Amino acid sequence: MSLRSSRTRILLVVAALTVGAAILSAAPNVGAHRKHLRATVRNTGGATVGHINFTDDDGAVLVKARFRGLAPGFHGFHIHSIGVCDPSAKDPTGATVPFFSAGGHYNPEASVHGSHAGDMPPVLVLQDGTAKLRFRTDRFGLDELIDDNGSAVVLHAGPDNLGHIPAATPTGGERYHSHLENVFGPDSLTRATGDAGARFGCALVDSDER
Repeated sequence: MSLRSSRTRILLVVAALTVGAAILSAAPNVGAHRKHLRATVRNTGGATVGHINFTDDDGAVLVKARFRGLAPGFHGFHIHSIGVCDPSAKDPTGATVPFFSAGGHYNPEASVHGSHAGDMPPVLVLQDGTAKLRFRTDRFGLDELIDDNGSAVVLHAGPDNLGHIPAATPTGGERYHSHLENVFGPDSLTRATGDAGARFGCALVDSDER
């Protein structure tokens, strides 16, 4: 083999390695574990009412959220299973239900409300319409939030009872009765949503590697 041929082969190998490195650097997140995600909450009119950050935190997820322009009091706050925030979405009856497109609570274990993986502490809004929230959870990981169909965070118009409607008192007496379904204790709506009311705001969970 001539010296010229050897040099040519070396140059070709170097060129191939350079191209491969360029491809990898252009897609640094392929197969990588997410360390940080974010979500911007918008109301049905499209106005921004909050920002949420999810950070990998030693085997758990640290959630930090800020809100403004909300009605004072408690509001339900959940991860929903589909990453679609459509304020003009229709339910199966054809009625317009804002953000119905986000599906139900993220609930891979098929639990009742209060134990859904996507259940998060309710947001307590001050009289000036602002709120801050910070907590850790190990009910979901960051990669779960950006699976094939994505996920969304939904802020509800009303408070969330976390499904805590006991069917009986400590002495055994019946306490709460659902006239809608004629059952004592939580009915199906409570078990699914915590009776938090309308979906006031919605946020797509996005990757953010900054």
